This record gives sequence, C-alpha cells and structure tokens, in this order.
Amino acid sequence: MAAREWNRESLCSQSSAGTGCSGYVRKKKFIILSVVHQTVLFFFPMQDHSHASVKAVFSLPVIVAALGYFVDIYDLVLFSIVRVPSLKAFGLEGKALIDYGVFLLNMQMIGMLVGGILWGWLGDVKGRLKIMFGSILIYSLANIANGMVTTLPAYAVLRFIAGIGLAGELGAGITLVSEILHTKVRGYGTMLVASIGVTGAILANAVATHYDWRTAFFIGGALGLVLLVARFKVSESGMFQTMESKAALSKGNLLALFTSRDRFFRYLNSILIGVPIWFVVGVLITFSPEFATAFGIKGAVSAGNAVMFCYLGLVFGDLSSGLLSQVLKSRKKAVFVFLLLIIGSVAVYFLQGQTTPTVFYVVCAALGFSGGYWAIFVTVAAEQFGTNLRATVATTVPNFVRGMVVPITMLFQFTRGRFGLETGAIIVGAICIVLAFVSLFALEETFHKDLDYFEEFM
Repeated sequence: MAAREWNRESLCSQSSAGTGCSGYVRKKKFIILSVVHQTVLFFFPMQDHSHASVKAVFSLPVIVAALGYFVDIYDLVLFSIVRVPSLKAFGLEGKALIDYGVFLLNMQMIGMLVGGILWGWLGDVKGRLKIMFGSILIYSLANIANGMVTTLPAYAVLRFIAGIGLAGELGAGITLVSEILHTKVRGYGTMLVASIGVTGAILANAVATHYDWRTAFFIGGALGLVLLVARFKVSESGMFQTMESKAALSKGNLLALFTSRDRFFRYLNSILIGVPIWFVVGVLITFSPEFATAFGIKGAVSAGNAVMFCYLGLVFGDLSSGLLSQVLKSRKKAVFVFLLLIIGSVAVYFLQGQTTPTVFYVVCAALGFSGGYWAIFVTVAAEQFGTNLRATVATTVPNFVRGMVVPITMLFQFTRGRFGLETGAIIVGAICIVLAFVSLFALEETFHKDLDYFEEFM
C-alpha cells in the first residue's frame, strides 16, 4: 500500500531562495498528479487483497444498477427529444408546442414525485431489489403503451405512469451500491452507475434520429424488459438483511424526516444542492430551440442534439466529479467546484451571441459537464441517513429534484411573460444556484462516514 501514497513534498523539491517552487504551485501540481493517480488506479488497480479493492466496483450489482440507470435515462429524456415531432403528430404548432410540452413534462415529473415516495418506502420496508424490479417493469410497459397512444389526454396519463416507474431506479441503485461497497471505494461505484447511466440519453437521441417517435418509445420499453431478466442474479444488500431481522425497528417512515429539525434540514439541503442541474436540463436544454432562436443562432438547433451533447458532457462530468471527490476526500468540495462551473457555463450560454449550431452544442456539452455532480449529489443524500431511511431518502431526493422542474418551469413561464425569455431564465437560474450554495454549506461531510447505523425515532 505504501506504493500508493503520494509525498506532497517530493512534487517540488526545496531549493535556494528564488528558485524554489511556491506553496501554491506545489499544491497545484499535487492536485493535478493526484487526479491522474486516482484515474490510473481506477482503471488499472494495483493488487490489493483488502475488501476495499477498487476491483469490487465492477461487481455484478454495480453493473446491473448502472445498466438500469442507463435505460432509466433513455426513457426519462426521450420525451424532451421527441416533444416537437410527437406533438406535431397531434396537430399542435407554435406556442402550443411549448405550453403542452411543459404540461406533459410536468405530468411525468409529478409521477416521479409520487413514485419517489412510493418506491422509497418500499425500498426500506421490502428491500432495495424489489423496487429495482417493480420500477423497471412499470416504466417499460408504460413506454410501450406510449408508442400506441392516439390522444393527448392518454399521452399525459402515460407520461404520469412512466414517471412513477422511472422514480425508483436511481435511488435503489445508489443505495444498493453504497451499502455493498467499502467506504473507500463507494464513490467510484456511484460514479460508475451515473457515468454509464447518463449515456442512455445519447442512445435516445440516436434512436429518435433514425426512427419515428413511436418506435423510440417501443425500443425503450423493450430495453427495460430485457434488463429485468438480468436482475434475478443480484443479491440484496447485507445491511438491509441485517435491518430486516429487527422487527421492532421503524423502517421507511417518510414522516420521520419532518418530525426532527435536524433530519428535515438534512433532507431539504440534500434536495436543494441538486436543483441547478435540473434548471439546466429542464429549461436551458429542453427549450434549446427557442433559446437558439432568441440568440440568433445561424442555423436550426434541435432539442434532441442539445440533449445528446448535454448528456455527453454529463458523462465526463460524473467521471470527473467522482474522481475529484476521491482526490479531495470530500463530497462537499467536489460539489462546490461543480456549482462554480455551472455559473461559468450558464454565463457562456447566455453570452454566446449569434454563433453557429456547432458552437451552441459545444456550450450544451459544457452545461452538461458542469452539471455532472449528479452521482455525488445522490451519494451525499444516501450518506446523510441511516439504513432504515436510506432508500427512502436516496429515492425521493433525486425525484424531488426532478419534480422541482414543475415549479421551475412554472416560475420560468411567469418570468418569461414579465421579463422575456432570456432574462426570465436568468432570474430562475440565479435563484436555483443561490439555494444550492446555501444548502451545501449546511450539509455534513460524509466521505469517510460509516453507513452501518440506524436513525432513531419513535
């Protein structure tokens, strides 16, 4: 293990006055080399017979959770990609494409709010695996039915049902991975789940580009049903099995999050640090064609390509934030860095001027990269709470953040009417980012936290 240690002082040797490295340069070199070191160790781990070996990251539960999130993301972003062609098939044009598009998106997100509560409770009461089975079955069948829809009301109902199913996937996967991996490497596991998962958006755009919107929904449903079979070989979390034997222990009690000031603010702050990500995805990316027109972009911009480039950036962002968290040995510092990146990328988005679609898509990729702390954000939420509330929190928190798209888009509609498209979006974004910073500072650092404990409440 000594071979893995880095000697900070050796990075910049002491020399005579005027020729030695400054402390700033020495620290900067140390961080850069540490990132390279952590990357090499992740992909080419040294022989390590301890249970904290990075090799455990590539176990079957982690891979299955990652593929589940891959299908989840495919289905989650598919509507944003096919919004325009699917609504045009029902005869909608112009402003109605935005208004009804917002309505359908909100129906999906409201479904995720309901599903987040349902699956979170079931995850702590019945087990992490059971919600991984139930959620993928529901959203797969809903998407197949969505491909056969013939009326707008039916479209809305099916987006709501699909939202319920989509709500359980990520929280269950992150909870399971966090509980089966050692403290030292669980950050790698959640990073892998998110990084593989978000590439589902790239596949969604590719499928929507080559097939009509109905076929794209059929393919998403079929992918989910195929993955369902692979889950029969995955075992339940040992921590949950231990908790299950304690009959007197209260499990999955959502109300317990609101009966203690400490638990409530841990929960609220865990939600708010992720809100800027869905401001980016739910407003700036989903309505990218409208923003491109307002900016005077010289050429057509499609929402599908904007989503694809955003999620391509998210892949590298999730990898980078995960590695940065391991290097800094801190979840909070990694999130702080990426919140600063969001400020920078949002500024570039609104200041790009009359550029080309290519430049616009590069900016979308930058937005995605800066929002790539999604895995760290969900991990932080899971690590804040004991085993008897962990699935409830890890499942509801990301879905409440996704559900925040409802008030975010409603506020955006209001500010857009009062101040215009660009200024309205800037106001909403500023509110989201400020709330995230305040909440981040209030949260506990959980990088080294042992998760084998229970929340005590009546």
